[in-house]
Amino acid sequence: MSRPPVEPPRLAARLAAPGPGWTVQADAVVVGSGIAGLTAALELRTRVPRVLLVTKDTLASGSTVWAQGGIAAALDPSDSAEAHLQDTLDAGAGLCDPRAVEVLVTEGPARVRELVARGAVFDTAPDGRISLTREGGHHADRIAHAGGDATGAEISRALVAQIEAVRDDPGIEVIEHALVLDVLTGPPGPDGRPGAACGVTLHVIGEGQRDGVGAALGRAVVLATGGIGQVFRSSTNPAQATGDGIAAALRAGAVLGDVEFVQFHPTVLWLGSGMKGQLTLVSEAVRGEGALLLDTDGVRFMPDVHPMAELAPRDVVAHAIVRRLAETGSDHVWLDTRHLGAEFLRKRFPTIHERLAASGIDMATELIPVAPAQHYHSGGVVADLVGRTSVTGLYAVGEVACSGVHGANRLASNSLLEGLVFATRAARHIAARVADGSLPQVEPVPRPGPEALVAAASRARVQRIASDGPGVLRSGDGLRAALVRLDAVPTDAHSRHDDGRMLAVPQVAEWETTNIHQVATALTYAALLREESRGGHARTDFPLRDDAWRLRLDLSLTPDGCLSADRTPPG
Repeated sequence: MSRPPVEPPRLAARLAAPGPGWTVQADAVVVGSGIAGLTAALELRTRVPRVLLVTKDTLASGSTVWAQGGIAAALDPSDSAEAHLQDTLDAGAGLCDPRAVEVLVTEGPARVRELVARGAVFDTAPDGRISLTREGGHHADRIAHAGGDATGAEISRALVAQIEAVRDDPGIEVIEHALVLDVLTGPPGPDGRPGAACGVTLHVIGEGQRDGVGAALGRAVVLATGGIGQVFRSSTNPAQATGDGIAAALRAGAVLGDVEFVQFHPTVLWLGSGMKGQLTLVSEAVRGEGALLLDTDGVRFMPDVHPMAELAPRDVVAHAIVRRLAETGSDHVWLDTRHLGAEFLRKRFPTIHERLAASGIDMATELIPVAPAQHYHSGGVVADLVGRTSVTGLYAVGEVACSGVHGANRLASNSLLEGLVFATRAARHIAARVADGSLPQVEPVPRPGPEALVAAASRARVQRIASDGPGVLRSGDGLRAALVRLDAVPTDAHSRHDDGRMLAVPQVAEWETTNIHQVATALTYAALLREESRGGHARTDFPLRDDAWRLRLDLSLTPDGCLSADRTPPG
């Protein structure tokens, strides 16, 4: 029996930060330099007078670099968009938007070929065609890869090279080492919610001509900020993945959807209980080539769990591993690649082979200790088929978005394709609206209400709460306890004093920690509300799928700062 709902959490609508000391203007501001951000910037550069591309680190530091497995597209004549669509819908566990998936699979092959035209070099078969392999949840060989297991790095290299080639073009400006703080919005509407997006505030870390907090004004803002990995204690995401885009969009009045669906990659290198930060991923493609999962007694267990065994969807494999760990009292399982041969492993998985060797593991002769860790966020900022969010002028593409493609669980290697397809669509839509004058520049106005700042010293505390509450396996009691613990974290560190001193001052580590705290709160609240198990959301107290929950759970901030939840059919 479900318990009465808890009081909705309250979150601030802006970060505590100094006022902007400088301003730059563009037609479109793109935030992020993974496949989605770089693609959007390249598409916009030839279509609008001026584009600003903002990235948190360097251009080549986006999450795309870390994508090992590949990019999925029906490129083989024996494959079809219809088959790709069906595999995606199956993985999404009833919550995909079929219209979004159809866009993905029908436009995907053309976008991949355009990526090749932009310089990306994929591995090829002896006949010269792109070599295709298979990963979990796919019933056909449709995964294109580069450098064996360095697909993301190759795609990033090609797109960054395209940006660098036009960097002196007056129609594009790149600002690196810049953390976006908040989305700027215009005058509120009659309902009191923020108005149209009209730029961002950002903090540049002492690089180039711009330094400190500034404002980047634009007719459109494209969020392509990636995922939320650092919300958790252990993740395969880079250190920059602190949920900045999702938190900024929420504060600006945008609707979030499916935030409770978090993909935990089943096979992340396990090196002890002290693991934290970005962890080494052992790609799905390794199991696609025939690697087996064994428990610590040497028993292969996946054939008894799912007809596709080790190639079952990621949520199925991750949940099976966690349950096996509980049964055996172990903290890891084994991935067995020994039968695949040393030469094949070195050639097919050079990056993984090298990283495992650096940890003292020879994957050709030794078992690999693995356990699930946070990997991908299936939900995000709700966006339509051209990337538009619920806030006029604000677009979201890539992992930060909830496009409807992934539903409750992302199909392996669909993420790079999603970023590519929907960034292209968003850029072309923005360009058309700039051209016809329907996207005017709006003057920003301050949003009312309190500011928030969480001390960086609280980050480990928040990550521990998120890992214990909305982790791989969840329960109502655990989620309620997590909300209470999150509510106890001080969010006024800039104004709270201890012996006459502030707990913290506004700076990068504190802003990131505030974003982590807000995302963790929204995620935990949504996970508590969804009283069923589906895809990347597993409740031990509601272990079955419930058709009454075949819907998208939307979250937004009310004018007084409360998280509001609404139920929306999935497409």
